[in-house]
Amino acid sequence: MDTGPRLPLRHVLTVSELTRQIKGLLEEEFSDVWVEGEISNLRIPPSGHLYFTLKDDSSQIRAVLFRTQARSLRFNPEDGLHVIGRGRVGLYEKRGDYQLILETMEPRGLGALQLAFLQLKERLEKEGLFALEHKKAIPMVPQRVGIITSPTGAVIRDMLHVLERRFENVQVLVYPVRVQGEGAWREVAQGIDYFNREDKADVLIIARGGGSLEDLWAFNEEGLARAIFKSRIPILSAVGHETDYTISDFVADLRAPTPSAAAELVVKDKRELKNTLYHLSYRLESQMGQTLQVLRTHLGHLRKILGTPGKAVESYFFRIDELSNRLHRMASWILERGREKSLHLSRALALQSPKERICRQRVMILEASRRLEQALDHTIGIQRERFNGVMGRLASLSPLAILQRGYSITRKIPNLEVVRDADQVTPGDRVEVRIHRGALLCEVREARPPAKESY
Repeated sequence: MDTGPRLPLRHVLTVSELTRQIKGLLEEEFSDVWVEGEISNLRIPPSGHLYFTLKDDSSQIRAVLFRTQARSLRFNPEDGLHVIGRGRVGLYEKRGDYQLILETMEPRGLGALQLAFLQLKERLEKEGLFALEHKKAIPMVPQRVGIITSPTGAVIRDMLHVLERRFENVQVLVYPVRVQGEGAWREVAQGIDYFNREDKADVLIIARGGGSLEDLWAFNEEGLARAIFKSRIPILSAVGHETDYTISDFVADLRAPTPSAAAELVVKDKRELKNTLYHLSYRLESQMGQTLQVLRTHLGHLRKILGTPGKAVESYFFRIDELSNRLHRMASWILERGREKSLHLSRALALQSPKERICRQRVMILEASRRLEQALDHTIGIQRERFNGVMGRLASLSPLAILQRGYSITRKIPNLEVVRDADQVTPGDRVEVRIHRGALLCEVREARPPAKESY
């Protein structure tokens, strides 16, 4: 029985299956593409692979350049550099991200070699490899000239011809190398090391004829630049034509526009040197003659002034003897004065010695003590006599002495007021009567007024 229209069967894909199909489509459709963009977020892990992002004004895509392909680059990638890359589109299944896997890359605008040249030049210049203070002087007349170049071709023939023409007996040593192609720079560096190690040349010339930037690239390698910088022997760089410049030109101690010009710079023209030496020797001989004549005239003048040297020497001998005697007498007088002064100071020092001063002070103290004792005894004797006199007079005036003669002193009790008048007491008052021996306590019974005295 028909129950209605049937629904189509659904084909459900897993995430892995879908990702795999997308990966296949991408890699098949974009297996070889050229992409232009600006490098950003550049990362170079220890593996040596280059991971970065290529972007333009509105979009970006992740990109990778594996280590094997990165080694063949002629320039150093950096953020902000506009490049053109060739590769394929791949998809990383674990994250579902697609990326551009590059096989090669070159800068847009400047060529890769030109950019690599500028980058290396800037870096070596910052390190000081081009600095003038590191440049070595070229010998004026070298005896041995080392040439590092190709043993075939017009370059070596022209240089040998120039050297033979200008200075026929200069010794020339040629170190044959390749001047173009992969690994050529290593051969040139080995030649520099050979001449420095064996010490077989006074100056070196690195020479090559003209060519394109690719042809001259061996002389733009960093390894060769550092070999030139480390050389103890001065080096002339004569690579390419006059308008060609390489890294070797900047590092070398001197640059020659052409190999033939380098040969002319290294050795002077022998005939010119001979003429120069002839003129210099003539001028030197003339100058020496004039100088000798002036000295001869001056010597004659000095002879007239000095006279016979022997007499002058004898007078100096007499003068020396006289000064020696004066010096001896003066020294003896100074020593005697010093001896007397030393003796005087010794005596003065002895007198100022703490021990002597203590002895003198002790004697002075003893004498002062004796005199003080005598003065005290004398003073005490005088004061004793004076005291005895005063005591005698005091005893004669003392009331106690009067009491011995039968008199008494009456004092009112309790204030002990001395009673001089009978009116001072009344009957019943108690009084103390002081007599020569003891005292009497009495009570007043009657106070009699004093009787009138008759004369």
